[in-house]
Amino acid sequence: MKRLIIFDLDGTLLNTIADLANSTNYALEQLGINAHPLESFNTFVGNGIRKLFERALPVTVRTPEMVEKVRSLFIPHYDIHNIDKTTIYPGITELLTTLQDRGIKIAVASNKYQKASEKLMKHYFPNIQFCGILGQREGIPVKPDACIVNEILKIADAPAESVLYVGDSGVDMQTAKNGQVESVGVTWGFRPLAELQANGAQHIINKPEELVELI
Repeated sequence: MKRLIIFDLDGTLLNTIADLANSTNYALEQLGINAHPLESFNTFVGNGIRKLFERALPVTVRTPEMVEKVRSLFIPHYDIHNIDKTTIYPGITELLTTLQDRGIKIAVASNKYQKASEKLMKHYFPNIQFCGILGQREGIPVKPDACIVNEILKIADAPAESVLYVGDSGVDMQTAKNGQVESVGVTWGFRPLAELQANGAQHIINKPEELVELI
């Protein structure tokens, strides 16, 4: 029996891609840079917003200074517009409710910055008691570093062998491996099945309710 389930956020619990794309494109256009089509952002996201901005910027202007300019425009825009088009994946609310009712602890480990991570979880899942919602914070390495997973294990007082880590990307599967916890790849998110398999997903699920069977 698993005691703790750690979820990635973007592409796992919520489909956030449209709002991320809109705010990034807004920042780029303010700097005179062409916007990207929505589908491009599936490969831009996953490693934190600084990496998102690096990938979105043309190589010719991909400098730390330009990344910071994009960030300074993105953050205030996204803070306002991050629930405009974001949606809950089908079956996720029911899954979280089932886990909670069974006494299983639930946490979120995301490369989304902390303020946005907390806002989205509280807005979309007001009835779920997360034992931890940890996003990207200054001075804390982003996933696939296991720092964020280790922090959650301490908060939840859960040994690694009692944990499942659930995510939609290769970064998530690497994070689980680095944290020595069991990994579950989901196929409804931003990245293809092949990426999950190539990065050592121990389990693959196609619907949220399949996670209950693993537990």
